[in-house]
Parts: sequence; structure tokens; C-alpha cells
Amino acid sequence: MQRINHALLCQSLGSRKSLTSFHFGTPGSGPKVTIQASLHAEELPGMLAAYHLRPLLEAADAAGFIQGEVVLVPVANPIGLSQRLDHKPMGRFELDTSENFNRHYPDFAKEIAAQVIPALGADAKHNVHLVRAAMGDHLKQWNPQTELQSLRHTLLSLAFDADYFLDLHCDCEGVLHFYCEEPCWEKLEPLSRFLESQASLLAKNSGSGPIDECLSGVWWRLAETLKAQNNPAPLPQGCCSTTIELRGELDVTHANASTDAQAIVYFLQYIGVLLSEQQPVVPAPLCQPTPLAGSETLRSGVPGVIVFASQPGQTLKAGDLVAEVIDPVENTVHRVCTSVNGVFYARIRDRYTTAGGEIGKVASATAFRSGELLGA
Repeated sequence: MQRINHALLCQSLGSRKSLTSFHFGTPGSGPKVTIQASLHAEELPGMLAAYHLRPLLEAADAAGFIQGEVVLVPVANPIGLSQRLDHKPMGRFELDTSENFNRHYPDFAKEIAAQVIPALGADAKHNVHLVRAAMGDHLKQWNPQTELQSLRHTLLSLAFDADYFLDLHCDCEGVLHFYCEEPCWEKLEPLSRFLESQASLLAKNSGSGPIDECLSGVWWRLAETLKAQNNPAPLPQGCCSTTIELRGELDVTHANASTDAQAIVYFLQYIGVLLSEQQPVVPAPLCQPTPLAGSETLRSGVPGVIVFASQPGQTLKAGDLVAEVIDPVENTVHRVCTSVNGVFYARIRDRYTTAGGEIGKVASATAFRSGELLGA
């Protein structure tokens, strides 16, 4: 194992932060998997899962069982982790810019297409090498000007050449669920089974430039450009990435974290990065994938105290009551019901809402939204 501390750009005098990565195995000896936790810094289950995963990787590395490379970033956002306001963590948005830490990553396909497309040939493996080299060159030419930019640059530098990228997050309250780009789902579907995902939401470009889609999107975007140009050069999906929501913010337990870490190990064994005496058996799925465009975001039309009538993981039908919003001044009850059939996979943590506030989300099998599919 190798530990590397990456210094971030110093935003203010005497306040330099660093990002730490742990490297297992041998680069170039097999597939590369990058796993990072808590890019939204108040989402802590991923950090604890990384804590449980690290000794498993250390033992495998010491035994020579890693056939490739695994990069683990257990604390992906030291900037957000240090942000607190009135004793409350503020780890989703950078306070200096109000930018979401998991948005605004570059469109690699747009940046490198003119360079790589003319160079692609008949050898798929060589084409993958050319695209990764171009991504690396783009990162070398990127000169971050702020602490936030240097964080994004460092995270991408650790993952741009990965075959698999796992971004560990969590919701406010919810069941374990996945966000994944459609071209990546076939290879990542076994991981959703190992982790017992209860909702898997698929999209092709959900919008806003999250880091996982930055890394996987370059491949299918370039492939689509080749197809539009009638260029027969083969270009596989060189990186399969996913955002894994490890339940809710308060689901920080050793039991959950150790189970999640072991599930990730099973997946690493399944794809051949970790040697094992016996190939792990992929469990039956707990859900079928649904389009992210079919996820209904429930909102309250009035302010008030929230009393939930439905629990995360519950399967609902259109018209089912999800929550009541109580106005104790006017003595009124406002009902929030779902208009779709599906799994109630996430809800807010607070029990007070303003008018128009988000209440929760239901994953349905029928797409009905378009445009920007991710929330703020």
C-alpha cells in the first residue's frame, strides 16, 4: 500500500488543506478501480465504509491478491468537511462560491474530441489508451485557480484512467440506491446486487456535470461522435462509474459499513481485481432499474410541520399518501401524495418545510421528465 497526500491550492494564508489517497496493487497490471467517499462532506456513511474497506484491501495487497490497482480516497472533500455554520455541517456547497462540490466537472469529450478522433484506429485497446492519454494531457494543462478547482483537479487526476469509479454518497434519509449512466449499467449491475440496492436510477447525461458522469460520459459521447461521422473506429466504454447512495445521513453504523465494504470486495473479486479461491455468487436483485427521468420529486405546496405516512423502501401506488404537512396556526392538514407507482427511496431529514419544499422521491418505471434531472 502507498499513501499519498495531495496538497490543495491554499485559498487563504495559513489554511492549506490536503487530500489523501491510498493505492493498492500495481498500476498497469490489471483493471483500475477508484473509490472515493463523502464528496458531499456531511454524507458520512461512505467514510465509515472506506474505513472498513481499507484493512481488507491492505490484507489482499500484502498477500499479492490484487491483480490491478485500487485507489481509495476515504475523505474526498476536506474543504466541505471543515465548513460549519451555527454548529451545522455545510458540506454540499462550497461557501465561497455556493457551487455544489459534485457539479461542474469538465466535459472531457468536448475538450479532447478534435485531438483524439482523427488518431483513433482499428485497435480498440489502443484507442482506449489514446483517449486516456488525451484526458491526462488535458488535466496537465489545467491550472487550477482556486481551492475548489484544485480539489476537482486532484480527484479527476486520481480517477481519469480508471476502468471503474465508485462514488460513495448517501441521501438525507433513504434506502441504498444507485445513480448510473445507461452505458455503464451492464458492468455495474452485479455491484448493485452485492450491495442490495433497492432502487437503481439510470440516465444518459443527467445534467450539471457530476464527477461520475464526467468520467464515464467521455466514452459514450466520443463513441456517438464516431457513429455520427460513420467512423468505424471501435471505442469501448473505458470507464464505468456510479454514484452509490449508502442509505441516509444517520445510517452511520459499523454493521452497515462492514457489510458495504465486504460487498465492494465481492465486486472486486467478481471483476477480477482481487483474486479469490471461489468466485462470489451474485445475489438476486432486489429491484429492477428505472429511469432517473421517472423519479418523482414530491413537494409541499404549503409550509408546515411534516408527518410522514410512508417509510423509505415502501412500494407505493399513485395516490398513496406520503406525508401530511400541518399548519398549527390555521389548523389545516395538507396531504402530499405520489402520482406514480414506485419505490419511495428517499426523503428529507428535516420535519419542517417551506412552501414548495422537497419532501421525498419515488422511483417509477415510466420516464416523464427531461432536461436537468439532478437536484441542487
